[in-house]
Amino acid sequence: MPRVATISRETNETRITLQLNLDGTGNAEIATGVGFFDHMLTLLAKHSLVDLAVQAKGDLHVDAHHTVEDIGICMGKALTQALGDRAGIRRFGGATLPMDEALVTAAVDLGGRSFLVWRAEIPVEVLGTFNTSLAEEFWRAVSSNGLLNLHVNCHYGKNGHHIIECIFKAAARALRGALEIDPRMTGVPSTKGVL
Repeated sequence: MPRVATISRETNETRITLQLNLDGTGNAEIATGVGFFDHMLTLLAKHSLVDLAVQAKGDLHVDAHHTVEDIGICMGKALTQALGDRAGIRRFGGATLPMDEALVTAAVDLGGRSFLVWRAEIPVEVLGTFNTSLAEEFWRAVSSNGLLNLHVNCHYGKNGHHIIECIFKAAARALRGALEIDPRMTGVPSTKGVL
């Protein structure tokens, strides 16, 4: 069965359509109106090997907050829908990656419970039209709606662009491992028998 999902969300603040294929090749078609965020979502697809298409119109005259958070909500819901009962997946994934002066570890558990631990000190600045604090908002929305644990630890780094890009790449690699089908796993990867 294909592990795909399409999520549409329309509010007074945003209008979003997101398509996700967990067994893709990393293709991305992203148009959020927030250039730096488009870059992050593109590399998220590339390094997780999911195909991701996002079309978003948001109240960018206010700021990018609603757009980024609502795309995180859609991304989480798409993960939940595409994973189904989560049978056969590896469930856990982790990666530690460098980017220039920054080093980040991300660990994920697709076990059906949402929790975000965010230990990343990022300089408060605006990258294009993307406020650096929005990185945490995006991943909180993904973890809450994707029913997953995500732990992000930035060991060190100074450049906000580098830190956030490293976080997205590490989280993508962690997701890639957790989403993979394990040929040795029968049923769901839990002693409970359900996730």
